[in-house]
Amino acid sequence: MRSKLLTLITLVMMTLLTGCATLDNNDPLEAINRGVYKFNDVSDKAVFKPIAGAYKAVMPSPIRSGVSNFFANLRTFVTAINQVLQFKFNKAAESAGRFVINSTIGIAGLFDVASKQGVPQYKEDFGQTLGYWGVGNGAYLVIPFIGPSTIRDTSGMVAESFTVDPLSYVNDPATRNTLYGTMFISKRAEMLPGSDLLDEAALDPYSFMRDAYLQRRANQVADGEVIPLNDNFETNDPTKLK
Repeated sequence: MRSKLLTLITLVMMTLLTGCATLDNNDPLEAINRGVYKFNDVSDKAVFKPIAGAYKAVMPSPIRSGVSNFFANLRTFVTAINQVLQFKFNKAAESAGRFVINSTIGIAGLFDVASKQGVPQYKEDFGQTLGYWGVGNGAYLVIPFIGPSTIRDTSGMVAESFTVDPLSYVNDPATRNTLYGTMFISKRAEMLPGSDLLDEAALDPYSFMRDAYLQRRANQVADGEVIPLNDNFETNDPTKLK
């Protein structure tokens, strides 16, 4: 626990310092990022995309939907925690209610009963929470096997994995890794049409993905309000976004 606490403190300090710094380039690590992007692209086309395609072809649609709903329900719990941290208490109550409904009536989240009852679905993570409180993106990063991120979002992802991610509390490593692997393949299968479109449409898929990711994250921090990004892709004062 002590080592985890030290890691969290280091990540938070790194995020705060880097997020507040002014970048001369929105992608100062571009040479490294492009190398990781190429590695991810080759790995995806050789391994993960074929597995995801086979998963989609073999698994009936109701089963795929149930798997997707199960992991989405777990993320609803994480969303509720982050909404509390952002003082969005009404939305947090809705997310908590959604989690309870789908975890019980929806049989551990396999069925999305809450949506049929009109309960809204939100998506919040700790990276968005940091952005909400004014922490800038920091440098853009491409993480092996995961993809686009930033120093702020990576720090948030690691912090969540140590604290509120339900899967991290599964004691058996084999079961935990199986769940993570299933979630990864499920999400990859959902993105198959989009990845094909990206390969066909973008002259420079790396730049397209980077710019799309940063714009999307800025809009998520702003609760869906379309905002212009400055040259450094830094998040603006959240009080001016709300």
